[in-house]
Amino acid sequence: MKKIFITGGAGFIGSNAAEHFVKKKWKVYVFDNLSRRGTKVNLKRIKNKISKFYFGDIKDFKKLSSILKDLKPDVILHAAGQVAVTTSIENPKKDLQDNLIGTFNLLECLRINKIKAKFIYTSTNKVYGNLNDLKLIRKKLRYQFKIMKNGISEKNNLDLHSPYGCSKGAADQYVNDYSRIYNINSFVLRQSCIYGKNQFGIEDQGWVAWFIIASMMKKKFKIYGDGKQVRDILYIDDLCDLFFKISETKKKIKDSIFNVGGGNKFSLSLLELIDILKKRHLKPKFIFSKWRKGDQKIYISNNSKIMKKLNWRPKTNPKKGVDILIKWVVENKKIISEVI
Repeated sequence: MKKIFITGGAGFIGSNAAEHFVKKKWKVYVFDNLSRRGTKVNLKRIKNKISKFYFGDIKDFKKLSSILKDLKPDVILHAAGQVAVTTSIENPKKDLQDNLIGTFNLLECLRINKIKAKFIYTSTNKVYGNLNDLKLIRKKLRYQFKIMKNGISEKNNLDLHSPYGCSKGAADQYVNDYSRIYNINSFVLRQSCIYGKNQFGIEDQGWVAWFIIASMMKKKFKIYGDGKQVRDILYIDDLCDLFFKISETKKKIKDSIFNVGGGNKFSLSLLELIDILKKRHLKPKFIFSKWRKGDQKIYISNNSKIMKKLNWRPKTNPKKGVDILIKWVVENKKIISEVI
């Protein structure tokens, strides 16, 4: 059986990926320090399904190196790290250590131990900055690109605005450079907004889940800006399908940095999501607040490159995905209230 090692494997993306690969008959090894809220709940859900859980921190090079040297996985999915712009502004040193040093440690483990694993790095759209140089059209419920109607492609210049954008962008470039210099078979996925079941969304991370959870639990939430900001949203199962497709492909793909999201077709503004929730008989209560530093008024992924090179495309439209997430919140209301 093939083996996958998942850092951050008890997080939202990591735990869903773990379950996905177990279903595909892979041996799954999860590494996590369980520091984020919800990780202990996620670990309990997956622990009896996976091959082994390792408690540890990606900043611990010695431990990582020892594990990977013995395990020799076929694939490493690197999903660990600090995930919020706001947290990075409050504590930039920790953000840098978690995102850049942690990624560098993994790359060094592969290089020094000559491990031939495929390396998948979950990067972010924040490497493109706030995109304020692009002209927008302001509509009733959303912003729209005036020119780039298919979204942001990988040709767009990097513009590292927040500490989070800097740490993820630097790690993104290290992964790419280790691929060139040390022949590591890597894939960098600059992900847009990922959402779905098992997501304990909070105010500064996981806005789709947070709006649903807050509405369900009658909590008032903040909208920073005017609510017309747009993201393309990608349902977690579609992302896991991509992880698996990358893991199984025998193609040697040289230019392997990809923008990954729902694309223009699967995009939502904050106000549009609120409208959907109202139609689902939820009663979201919110207040407006000032724009936050580094916020993008609009980000939509141009998926053309990954569609062409790996024949992957998102399948779950936002209304269906939101309905699945609402159902999960209803069924797990007690656990969610304990976590958040």
